[in-house]
Amino acid sequence: MSQNQTHKIVVVDDEAAARDMIGDYLKLHGFVVTLCDGGPALRAHVKKDTPDLVVLDLNMPEEDGLSLIRFLKQEKPRLPVIMLTATASPIDRVVGLELGADDYLAKPAELRELLARIRSVLRRSAGGGAAAGGGTASETVKIGTKWLDMASRTLRDEKGEEHPLTNSEFTLLKAFADHPKRVLSRERLLDLANARDADAFDRAIDVRITRIRKKIEPDPGNPRVIRTVRGAGYVFSPDEKDI
Repeated sequence: MSQNQTHKIVVVDDEAAARDMIGDYLKLHGFVVTLCDGGPALRAHVKKDTPDLVVLDLNMPEEDGLSLIRFLKQEKPRLPVIMLTATASPIDRVVGLELGADDYLAKPAELRELLARIRSVLRRSAGGGAAAGGGTASETVKIGTKWLDMASRTLRDEKGEEHPLTNSEFTLLKAFADHPKRVLSRERLLDLANARDADAFDRAIDVRITRIRKKIEPDPGNPRVIRTVRGAGYVFSPDEKDI
């Protein structure tokens, strides 16, 4: 349990009973927990402190969780988020994943499963290599107009300026960096990205790759670094001149 002592978790839920139950369980397992009853409390907290992970209810009356995911990813792009949703609808899952959430769990949450998800997401967030399948890419990889820094999980341009990535964007980029010039199907990308919800993640892959292309392609409208192979998947060409 001692390994969790430095992990700070924020639980956001407008239902006091659910919020307290999750908070008490996580404290029991050694996490430092902050409870927030909605968007204003969460916004105030992250402006003064940076947690290691946020457990976020999607269905709240004043401000829904999707809006808060958008806020979190703008303020702290690499902050992991696990969504809680009473409906677990595919639309909520897909939109949440597209916005940068790392995982989801249906409410009422089974606490042991939530704990396992939290530990898994924290491991992926902390250890860049394990998240995308433990490949052999070097510490810094040239991808299009940017350099992918494996240690900091960021993109850097030629001037050294940082371009933050969400965790899901990083896992996809690392999967490509570990498997250059190989066509990767959506199913293979799901495996490499360790995606639990294959259905929702699969539909979000195209959106994420579109966003990645805007960051790394010389001409995002005519992608030559990460290309679509019709009916097969995607391929990463380290040197777009080889295409």
